[in-house]
Amino acid sequence: MTNKLLTNAPILVVGAGIMGLGIAQVAAQAGHSVMIYDSRIGAVAEALAKLAKNLEALAAKGKFSVDQVAQTLSSIQAIDSLAAATSAQLVVEAIVENIEVKRGLFQQLEAIVATDCVLASNTSSISITAIANGLVQPGRLVGMHFFNPVPLMKLVEVVSGLQTDPAVAQQVFDLAKSWGKVPVLARSTPGFIVNRIARPYYAEALALLQEQVTTPAVLDACLRGAGFRMGPCELMDLIGLDINFAVTQSVYAANFYDKRFVPSLIQREMVEGGLFGRKSGRGFFDYSAVAVKPAAPALLPPPAPPQRLRLHGSGALADRFAAALAQADQRCERVENSDWLGLEVDAAQLRLTDGRIAVQLGAEVAVYDLPLANAAPGALAWAPSARASEAWCAAAPAWLQLLGFMPQRVCDAPGLIVARTLAMLINEAADAVQQGVCSTDAADAAMKLGVNYPAGPFEWLAQWQTGAVINLLDALDTHYRGERYRVSPWLRQRV
Repeated sequence: MTNKLLTNAPILVVGAGIMGLGIAQVAAQAGHSVMIYDSRIGAVAEALAKLAKNLEALAAKGKFSVDQVAQTLSSIQAIDSLAAATSAQLVVEAIVENIEVKRGLFQQLEAIVATDCVLASNTSSISITAIANGLVQPGRLVGMHFFNPVPLMKLVEVVSGLQTDPAVAQQVFDLAKSWGKVPVLARSTPGFIVNRIARPYYAEALALLQEQVTTPAVLDACLRGAGFRMGPCELMDLIGLDINFAVTQSVYAANFYDKRFVPSLIQREMVEGGLFGRKSGRGFFDYSAVAVKPAAPALLPPPAPPQRLRLHGSGALADRFAAALAQADQRCERVENSDWLGLEVDAAQLRLTDGRIAVQLGAEVAVYDLPLANAAPGALAWAPSARASEAWCAAAPAWLQLLGFMPQRVCDAPGLIVARTLAMLINEAADAVQQGVCSTDAADAAMKLGVNYPAGPFEWLAQWQTGAVINLLDALDTHYRGERYRVSPWLRQRV
């Protein structure tokens, strides 16, 4: 297939749901003539009426001109039969996530559209290779995965199956870019880029809840403190526990039941109980009118002046701690060549987690979670050793508060919350690159634009020593003794 431009191509969108309507809107706004079809009678008319109402509301707010609204709506034509789409040069399918239905649709379209018409699927999880099976020209089928809401979300995953013609993938990549989107190239593997790499964000939270390390509110507060817009529990409630659980099961099965992707018993129980999140009124949190919001934690009194205060470690975080101590008139000795980072307060230690639990490190020890360089100080998890005195359990959070954080006590678990989650996100991204699913740049762009992460996994890795990430993962692997926390070969090769 020649690498022709699709800039002015007539487009057929199949499916008039939220995704299909959004794709049609974006294509029309970019100047394309768009046909839209849905097998359900009346679905297209309902969708276009909804689009007209939404665009008119945006025009009333000054976000669109009246002429832009008219141009967009006039560029979209409802058709009542696929046979009317013979002029289409690009078909974008946005129908039910069922491989047989999608495969049947594309086989039907091959008999209607021209031989050089590009066929694209908006599937979020089904193999492009599998959908193409049985097509006369499987090379012209490509994944064009948009994110909801389509008009606002910049990311488009351009997914190639085993038989996808590279020229076709490039055509779709260039087209998405001309629409003002940020396309990323991906190979068709379970979850593509975003749905695969994002799994640990939910999985580690669910594992911590399964172990009763902390509560959903504390989990979310700590990850928001690391710069995430939403914590994993409130995000699962928003997505729907049933949908999130179904995606997890799909990725788990598609990866031949790799333990890294194992679903959660907690999530299954919630789904079986109808606790789907916002849409059911209750998930991890209560969304009823009488729900009580948790009170903000009270400020702690400042720590008592120690006889000796030493700041261990070097680098930006140690310097940040030194500045906070100086501002609080706490004189400290710097021990920059130390193999750990934190405070030594008389005989007690407050140490940055390296993946080992606090009780392994001593008696008068507390570990704290990873603060991110670009995040404003917020909630930060910490845990004392089971052998720590009551006095040190009371003093450790006071020192964290003095350093600028809102300390959140959790049970002594390896890697705590943020460090554990980020290490696993980095590890999953590293495996995706190792397996040729995407590039490092594509992984970073996909996670920032597709799920609004504050940084990409390889940007986090650049802030965090590769050896430290591997040590933390190895500590998790030693603690749990399973396949889940095995380190990616890509990371091992970069130490």
